[in-house]
Amino acid sequence: MVRKVILWSLWIGFIFYVLFLAPPIHWQATLILLKNLLTLQLTEINPTIASLFSLIGVCLFIYSCVLFFDGRMQKIPFYPFAIASLGTGVIGLIPYLALRESNQEFTGAKDAFLKLLDSRLTGVFLTLFTIGLLAYGLLAGDWQSFIEQFRSDRFINGMSLAFCLFCLLFPTVLGDDLARRGYLSDSLFFWLIALVPLFGPLAYLCLRPSLRSRLSDWVSCDRETNPT
Repeated sequence: MVRKVILWSLWIGFIFYVLFLAPPIHWQATLILLKNLLTLQLTEINPTIASLFSLIGVCLFIYSCVLFFDGRMQKIPFYPFAIASLGTGVIGLIPYLALRESNQEFTGAKDAFLKLLDSRLTGVFLTLFTIGLLAYGLLAGDWQSFIEQFRSDRFINGMSLAFCLFCLLFPTVLGDDLARRGYLSDSLFFWLIALVPLFGPLAYLCLRPSLRSRLSDWVSCDRETNPT
């Protein structure tokens, strides 16, 4: 219950901040920026902003690699919130985190999409992609311009804070996924992942054992114990 109260309070607080406390929004400049981002006109965009926008997408994919499995075992599926998150970012994600119940099980077969999300190669690709994005944003970006826009533009300000929230909230779903794969949720492994923003979750996706292999092992053991 405490977790749910904190998450709902954080959701309401973030929306209130964006609507009433954040810097003003410059509609024309924001629409032009979004157009350039979505059409990959990178020469028209500060690399720092382009990198940050892409990192939001990386965060959504990281959560998807955990929550589509979690959603299989919940009363509410994850996919409507995943779709909402594509347009609203963390505002679309937090309600699922608040509504879901703790669950450390996964049953049933994995389709091709779940196999992709469960693959360590997906984690490796995301990690390499993230390193490239950070290098691009850090080395080629205009940080002075970014800081000025953070202070004066609602879209840049809100996107920056949303990225921080994505990093902050991952431990709320990590414990169940660890237990789902045979780890203790309070183990040292949990804290190594939880305390390292962005790269902790990426390392987890690269290292975690496949759910399919664990389910196969369980089936094999069950057949040995109860032969037909």
